[in-house]
Amino acid sequence: MTDNIYTRIDAVIINALKEDIGSGDVTTSSLIAEDNVSEAVLVAKEDLVLAGLQFAKRVFQLVDKSLRFKTLKKEGSRVPAGSAVAKIRGKTKSLLVAERTALNLLQRLSGIATLTADYVKAVKGLAVKITDTRKTAPGLRYFDRYAVRTGGGNNHRFGLFDGVLIKDNHIAAAGGIGKAVKLARSNAHHLLKLEVEVKNIPELKEALTAGADVIMLDNMSVGKIKKAVSIIQSKDPDVIIEASGNINLENVRRIAETGVDMVSIGALTHSAPAVDISLEITCA
Repeated sequence: MTDNIYTRIDAVIINALKEDIGSGDVTTSSLIAEDNVSEAVLVAKEDLVLAGLQFAKRVFQLVDKSLRFKTLKKEGSRVPAGSAVAKIRGKTKSLLVAERTALNLLQRLSGIATLTADYVKAVKGLAVKITDTRKTAPGLRYFDRYAVRTGGGNNHRFGLFDGVLIKDNHIAAAGGIGKAVKLARSNAHHLLKLEVEVKNIPELKEALTAGADVIMLDNMSVGKIKKAVSIIQSKDPDVIIEASGNINLENVRRIAETGVDMVSIGALTHSAPAVDISLEITCA
């Protein structure tokens, strides 16, 4: 990570801490002496793929740099329920102040990594990539996409700035697929891939004729995806094929078996359930 990324990560964590702490933790301040020291462990309460320990550690460091954080499990590893994944020692007040923000990040990111790993497992043995989308929590895109990679998935374009993706509203505003592609070729940076979203075979043929580098098959049935893949491969085998829309763990392998190059799934980041991880004080 660059210094800029570190700065952005800290800014997100600091804002989250301010949101939670406000003018101070009135409960902890009422109960715990300033010099009280404890040891705590972060415990997985269910089977999961671990992601986000470095961010959880940073939460504790930003609350109190004297806290000592020891990682017990490897990032990206499958962790069985009941396992301690990290140990923290220091002022009890600091542990309790940092607890919820650290857990919120760790639970969310591990949930995303766990769901991603399930999708990757479902297509094991096939030459296809499982990718995310821009459907991330506002302000948490770097974190969410890190979790996808940790779970074995791949990242799509990060934002609006690093890839041309012509979708239905762009097509409507530009006056058609052909016109949209022509404008993008004329005005976008020449090193950017040009992707077009299509919903049916006529749109697919238009995108191919226009010279799209990548074609997204949006909300198509498995049968239509097979037909689309056949058309694309016969006309231009260098075109990258993406399937997207209404994809779940039950149908992802059938879709992957059609020959698409990647399957993008918004649910990886917008609908992954947070896993259950707790902080438990073990000794004082």
